[in-house]
Amino acid sequence: MSFPDSQIVDRILVVDDIIDNLYLVQALLESEGYEVKLLVNGETALKEIEQLPPNLILLDVMMPGIDGYEVTRRIRNNPDNDYIPILLVTAFDDASVVEGLDAGADDFIRKPFDTDELLARVRSLLRLKHSIDAQKEMARQREDFVSRLTHDLRTPLVAADRMLNVFLQETFCKISPEMKKAIAAMIRSNHNLLEMVNTLLEVSRFEAGQKTINMEKCNMVSIVEEVVQELTPLAQEKNLTLEFDNNFSEQSEDVSIINGDKLELRRVVSNLIGNAIKFTDEGGVKVRLSKLISDTAKSWVKLEVEDTGYGIAQEDQQSIFERFRQGKNKRSGSGLGLHLSNRIIETHHGEIQVFSELGKGSLFTVLLPSL
Repeated sequence: MSFPDSQIVDRILVVDDIIDNLYLVQALLESEGYEVKLLVNGETALKEIEQLPPNLILLDVMMPGIDGYEVTRRIRNNPDNDYIPILLVTAFDDASVVEGLDAGADDFIRKPFDTDELLARVRSLLRLKHSIDAQKEMARQREDFVSRLTHDLRTPLVAADRMLNVFLQETFCKISPEMKKAIAAMIRSNHNLLEMVNTLLEVSRFEAGQKTINMEKCNMVSIVEEVVQELTPLAQEKNLTLEFDNNFSEQSEDVSIINGDKLELRRVVSNLIGNAIKFTDEGGVKVRLSKLISDTAKSWVKLEVEDTGYGIAQEDQQSIFERFRQGKNKRSGSGLGLHLSNRIIETHHGEIQVFSELGKGSLFTVLLPSL
């Protein structure tokens, strides 16, 4: 008798309204060391899957009540279900196979089936299941490691920042101008590293589903004005212009109020304007805020950040919002800022887009549903 490679016995759910078929498959699978659960209809199968998900489902297509196609659809459409391979058993032609695969099945076998072929398909789908489960577990462990690492890194970085500022203030002793410049450079580097760690921590919270969003009424004009005022000195240091074009009037009914988390939205605005300044050497950055009415009469607050910088290659624009996706520019950072901004905008049921040409600059557009 041969057993699966895994130390844990795989549990297979077999669903068929014909008892003789169930006993035949049960004897075959149990002889191979699998644990088998038999059910005679789709309704009880769905309840069983919800209570105790199996590693594989052998599902007959034609059954009373809901058929195998509908059972497959309901399994795949349930976001709470982990991935479970589904092997359809059918006595019909290719059309039924196509319908089953479209419904979400992973494989099929026709009646009457060859026992060796059935076992081979079962082993193949179980290998796929184990592989996907292993990848998900590795991803979970990686996220846990990143989360713990960022927590542990943040404490010494904050302590180092405070101590460096104490040195710079000559609290302990007088220091030379050259030493002040060196300490100031260390402070800037420490701030950059701390910002990256904080961003990575926020990304980890989003990925782990542990991010708390505090929704309230937010005035986008106020948020953008604050960020522009804060980053204007940075633009001036590079001899760049930073302009804010506010198309909302205080006297009109077009008030730029949205339902959102003010701190998270401020993070997005700061990231977009900060990036525009960072990647622009000549010209300037224009920030525009306006109202947009879609074809469905839905009202949006539209934020645009346009620069005259290096621009982004067409092939990079497709993946620029992916995590750790760094640009090709030598000034590119960790590849986390835009990913985090995208996650924040998605959480607010909005959209973020980019249009750019190399050598001509970039335009980032954010749409947020207004109240």
